[in-house]
Amino acid sequence: MKHITLRSKLSLLALSAILVVPGCSQTLVKDDTRLASDGTSHCSGSEWVDDSTLAVLPIPVVAFFMPHTDLNDIKADDYLKRCGDSSKLINREVDMGHGACIPTVLTRILTLGIWQWCPATVSWEADVRP
Repeated sequence: MKHITLRSKLSLLALSAILVVPGCSQTLVKDDTRLASDGTSHCSGSEWVDDSTLAVLPIPVVAFFMPHTDLNDIKADDYLKRCGDSSKLINREVDMGHGACIPTVLTRILTLGIWQWCPATVSWEADVRP
């Protein structure tokens, strides 16, 4: 009987983490950093959003191999508007985290590839000029 060593298990775990973690975040907007002047205020926040997808051809089992389309259009401008007028914003950054989508892959399996629920977080920050 072949035994898997602890070192092999840790190597496999590390490799899995390297493959999964980079795909967990997506940058929607990132400006080049500019020096903020006096009177500049900082605005930031985060919010949970529904980033679910639906198969383009929703036929059970075949849908696993079809491209998926987003059900909700998530735009960076919708979140940066909360900081004020876009012409006054500098050092903008909007990120979308998909870390919570990993355990919900079960929804794709249960629907035979047609739909996947994905609760994502959108975080934004910007400096607002006076």
